[in-house]
Amino acid sequence: MTVDFTLQIRRTIDAPPATVFELLSGADEIRRWFGPKGYAPTQVDLDLRVGGAYRITMRPPEGDDFHIRGTFTDVVRPERLAFTFAYEEPGPDDLETVVTMEVRPVAAGTTDLTVEQRGFATEERLELHRGGWADSLERLAAVVASRA
Repeated sequence: MTVDFTLQIRRTIDAPPATVFELLSGADEIRRWFGPKGYAPTQVDLDLRVGGAYRITMRPPEGDDFHIRGTFTDVVRPERLAFTFAYEEPGPDDLETVVTMEVRPVAAGTTDLTVEQRGFATEERLELHRGGWADSLERLAAVVASRA
């Protein structure tokens, strides 16, 4: 029996949708906010188009670099971004998952961002990613605040 665990996180960002989408989809911008606290994306390569690939090199506080890769499955500026997500050096419970980011205006200059990631094999992997996304979205909000 296969279980498909899904996480969903929603945050309100104090920036217009076009700005939020830019931060979600630019290599230089992703380096500023992506990853759990203490982790740093040292290289971000992406081809932002349906069928285009991305690869992120992550440096943890301790240990060796690791890599996240995937393919963009949907790119609708400035509303939606969807892509596969896989570790190049997977653990035994890591599967390729699918991430969808929805960007919606909620008020003048404010955006509702929803991140959904589905296809986890275990609840433990889902919770690990929930923490990573929560940290990432806090870092994203700090980047937005620094631009104000």
